[in-house]
Amino acid sequence: MAAPDRFTVVSWARLALLALLGSVLVLLVSAGLRSLLWMLVAMAAVAVAAVGTWWALAHSGWLRVTGALLAPAALVAVLALFVTHGVLAPALLSLALWLLALAAARISTTPARRTAGQGNEPVPVPAAQRPWVVMNPRSGGGKVERFRLAEKARAAGVRVVVLDPDHRQDVAELARRALADGADLLAVAGGDGTQALVAEVAAAHDVPFVVIPAGTRNHFALDLGLDRDDPAAGLEAFTDAVEFRVDLGFAAGRVFVNNASFGTYAAVVGDPAYRDAKPRTTLQALPGLLTGPNAPRLRMRAGRRHAEGLQAVLVSNNPYRPVIDPAAPGLRESLDSGRLGVLGLRVENSAQAALALTRDRRSTAVTRLTAHEVVVDADPGADADPPADLSTGTGTGTGTGTETGSGGGKDVPAVPSVSTVPAGIDGESVLLPAPVVCRVVPGALRVRVPRHRPGTPPNRPRADWRRVTRLALTPLWRRTGRTPADR
Repeated sequence: MAAPDRFTVVSWARLALLALLGSVLVLLVSAGLRSLLWMLVAMAAVAVAAVGTWWALAHSGWLRVTGALLAPAALVAVLALFVTHGVLAPALLSLALWLLALAAARISTTPARRTAGQGNEPVPVPAAQRPWVVMNPRSGGGKVERFRLAEKARAAGVRVVVLDPDHRQDVAELARRALADGADLLAVAGGDGTQALVAEVAAAHDVPFVVIPAGTRNHFALDLGLDRDDPAAGLEAFTDAVEFRVDLGFAAGRVFVNNASFGTYAAVVGDPAYRDAKPRTTLQALPGLLTGPNAPRLRMRAGRRHAEGLQAVLVSNNPYRPVIDPAAPGLRESLDSGRLGVLGLRVENSAQAALALTRDRRSTAVTRLTAHEVVVDADPGADADPPADLSTGTGTGTGTGTETGSGGGKDVPAVPSVSTVPAGIDGESVLLPAPVVCRVVPGALRVRVPRHRPGTPPNRPRADWRRVTRLALTPLWRRTGRTPADR
């Protein structure tokens, strides 16, 4: 991304402060000091809705029904109160100004850097001489056939292998055979799970890898800036491409391009009924997984930090963005930071759920950190352990553990573990030997993408109001090359 013009940066900062001031003034003018009471009422409604949501997810029977009714009822009730007392319009206007202030503040402090998701700087490359692609006709509800991907790829001189939906095939072995037959580029038209299998082969042989977003979600394609609505556009990577390197994650030696999940989500995707009835299977499984007597619990350590009694752990190949972008949720900060992102969840009751949803600083339900290496294991004695709070630190994870050893936290005593841990590797259910060592290999994969593609939105930081204020107070007539916020 090009360096922002100083006038533009200062203008965004001033707009942020004006919008923030306006959001406060609207409430004060319309309701006076009573506006503070209305804010407390709104926060209470959100907390009650969080409690209802927890009941609906973590329990069954009458408590689930009560929660399903309570969550929307709390929000409807507060809206009715706002309408009755004539403060709904000012509240909505104040909310809109507050959102505008946050957006402007994040834009004004966005650093001048390349677009996230590109890995190293893209370099134009000549077309591959013997490209090979494997296509999964079942992915994405039949995108391979709907977009005529096989026909278009063959027309571009690509050797195409279409998987047989009625017979299980070893995709990684097919890729290795293609290399043995002289292929100089490997590609996948399918979901993230299939992409990870072929990406591992491409990385091992240091050949370029191409992603054709023909799956249902294709999170990896999203982070690469590809057009997920038009998979055929990805075929341009065979003829007019740029190349760069990205990191790969490993869990017990198995590659993941997006993430490895443990605990609740891994158990849900491991249910045979999940593929055909995802919502129903999830709702049926959650009570037992969250509050049941045999609910799985996990322990995790990254460098000197550790947590126990976790219900879910998500280890991602590079951290996800801390601020969710409504235009493109689920994006990672980059694909070449050389670090894993780690999210841990422990919610034992409705009070913790309310604190987590309202982002209360006292909440220990969600932990977030980054590390080079993470060790995940089952925690059979979780009931006796207090909740962990890792929200204030970042793990270093500088250990050199192997797939059967321990991580970098040498000060954490070894604890006997169970033999396997259920996991979801890029959405595919597997059993991994415990303890599971997750690590990242920087720049392991050569990726080619079309020269012309949508790209990803810039990675905008959290609103830093101190910096925004310093920028807003910068005189526009000053023509120095740096602003106070840059000092």
